[in-house]
Amino acid sequence: MTNNGTPNNRLDRLEAMLTSHAEMLNQLAPLMAQVAQIATTTSETAAQHDKILTRIEQQQELNTQAISELTENTNRVLARSAVLDDVLLELRDSFEQHQRNFEENQQTTNAALNQLGAILIQLTRIDPRN
Repeated sequence: MTNNGTPNNRLDRLEAMLTSHAEMLNQLAPLMAQVAQIATTTSETAAQHDKILTRIEQQQELNTQAISELTENTNRVLARSAVLDDVLLELRDSFEQHQRNFEENQQTTNAALNQLGAILIQLTRIDPRN
């Protein structure tokens, strides 16, 4: 080793580098702790989101079932409504036919009563005692 300080200079530089690296590591330690805290918080948040998503999926399944039941009920009501509409049309037609029949019977009855009245008048003319 020479006396011009080269090896000492080299050692000084290595020592300075090691000191610098140690200082950087000391600065990194709190940052690493922050990263670890952020990672923990992120993990906890992700777990909470998973629970929320599970509840949403369960609610969605319940909603799907409710919509399916509602659709089935609606289809049943519509089918019954169609049947009732047909029955109502038949009843209306039947009522109209009965109404016509009643009017015809009334006319026939009135005609028969008129004929009976005329016969009665003729009978009273033939035999005035009655």
